[in-house]
Parts: sequence; C-alpha cells; structure tokens
Amino acid sequence: MSRFFEKLALWDDALTLTAKGRRLVWILIGLYGLMIAYMCFGPQHVVAGMETPNIQHVGRLVFLLVPFNSLVSLGEIESAWQLFWVIGQNVVNCFLLYPLMLGLLVLFKELRTPKRSLLVAFACSLFIECTQLLIDALFDANRVFEVDDLWTNSLGGLFALWTYRFLVKWHSRS
Repeated sequence: MSRFFEKLALWDDALTLTAKGRRLVWILIGLYGLMIAYMCFGPQHVVAGMETPNIQHVGRLVFLLVPFNSLVSLGEIESAWQLFWVIGQNVVNCFLLYPLMLGLLVLFKELRTPKRSLLVAFACSLFIECTQLLIDALFDANRVFEVDDLWTNSLGGLFALWTYRFLVKWHSRS
C-alpha cells in the first residue's frame, strides 16, 4: 500500500504537499464545498413526528437560539427514534466541516493551532447559518438558524486538527 502512495507523489518525506498534492486537495475541498452547499442550502426536509422545541419565527425566518437545546429539551423526547435523531443530528453537525477543515489544515500551516482551527470553523459555520437565513428570506427553504450548529461545527474543526496532528505523529513513527 505504501508503494501505491509513493507512486502518487502527493507529498514528500517531510509531509509537505507537492504541486500535484496541493492541486488534489484543492479539488477535494471544492467538491466537498459543493456537498456542503447541497446539504445546507437546499430545502430542509421535514421528518414526520419530529418537532423541535424552542423554535422562534420572525416572518419566514426560523431561529433556534437556545444554547444546548438538545440537552435543555431532552425531557420532551418521546421515543427511541427521536433520541436517535437528536443524537445523530448533533454528531453529524460535529463532522460537517471536518473534511473541509482537514483539507485546509493540510494546505495552510497557519491554521494548525486550536485557536485558529476553531476560529476558521466557527467563521465557516456562521457563514453557513447566515446564508441559510438569506436563502430562507428569498426562497422560503425552511432552514433554521441554530446557535448549537455554531459550536458543533466548530468542534469539527478541532477534531480535524487532532486528526491532522495524529497523522503527522503516526507518519513520523513509521
């Protein structure tokens, strides 16, 4: 398997991307950006039997501004399916920006600190949430601005940093 990666020549012995490697990472980031746009900016699907507590409406705009709403509203969950859905939503949100952030960490040394990783992931998340509001105002896409998405998406940036650091250590040992 290592010969396969050696022939690709995407990075050198110091794990610095080659021109070919940088091009591939940029392509992957672009493709994942399109996936994020599809997941986050299209109409929100309604799941039968799932009512989110603490939703606020301002015209067509929908907000969920209660921090840790999943925990605060845990008592309102009525079935195992609803519990699975709530946990799944939070886990998926933690990993929404993970591939994007991992790609950016590979490309930009400046981002490889917890503070900067969190800041970039938070900025990306805030951009997504605000864009969802704009799309909802223009097209009524049934999207929700959720304050919890900001911290769960940002956590994904930290997960990406920890993964990057783990991979660098693992490579240096082999």
